[in-house]
Amino acid sequence: MSREVTSGAVPDSQQTAVRAPRSREWNSEVYQRLSSPQFGWGKKVLDRVRLRGDETVLDAGCGTGRLTGELLERLPRGLVLGVDLSSNMLQKARRELEPRFACHLWLVAADLQQLPFQEAADGIFSTAAFHWVRDHERLFRSLQGALRPGGWLEAQCGGGPNLAKLLQRAQSLISAPPLAQFFADWQSPWEYASAETTAERLRMTGFGDIHTGLEPAPVLLANAEEYREYLANIIFHRHLERMADPKLRRGFLDELTGQAAQDDPPFLLDYWRLNMSAHKGGG
Repeated sequence: MSREVTSGAVPDSQQTAVRAPRSREWNSEVYQRLSSPQFGWGKKVLDRVRLRGDETVLDAGCGTGRLTGELLERLPRGLVLGVDLSSNMLQKARRELEPRFACHLWLVAADLQQLPFQEAADGIFSTAAFHWVRDHERLFRSLQGALRPGGWLEAQCGGGPNLAKLLQRAQSLISAPPLAQFFADWQSPWEYASAETTAERLRMTGFGDIHTGLEPAPVLLANAEEYREYLANIIFHRHLERMADPKLRRGFLDELTGQAAQDDPPFLLDYWRLNMSAHKGGG
């Protein structure tokens, strides 16, 4: 059966995985229901990967396992190391994947910046995860260490002007009363890097054969209710955690939803995706 590893031995490693703090948790059931955009983007990234079927692949930020299942279908003789910081996400992934993939899957609770693997993977696949890690140089060093010589990285995350209009609106709200009191020491949870900066960071951390680029990926949500729920659970859940009063949380979401309703078209999210491909030297 598949395993969810939180400590002790893991393949090709004797290090201990990192326990996710409560603030890193997600509502995995809601994410599974609302994450169709992320799944669609990820399928396109996965289609870029060429596999023999017997590799060990690290799924960095596997979430609820929707894309992990697609990856496992392409590795009938291989192994997927599914890594996520959220225990809720890993529990959902285990329920979804264990009945079908048994011994071909290890689920590991760990920080992507401190992966408990050394030269364990033939390749690393990741979508919609890296922008949640602020220190990309540390992230890329960790990924590089987890790869075997000649191993590949194929990934996509938010980058460049991702969600610029929405984030500007949110910043205006949290910079003024009554919300400002909760955000005095606030640091954005995201790193939306440019393609050029990402290429240089990959190069500095030992990767070669690097290709990076940005592409627009707008998402149009159906109505105010869907938009509000998406903001609450996919984009701004870290913001909402800091607001002590439920009325303030509701007001924050109501204001952003009301502004989006006046857009043309309404309820459009201006997503941009940062693609990256690279290899570890020495293969």
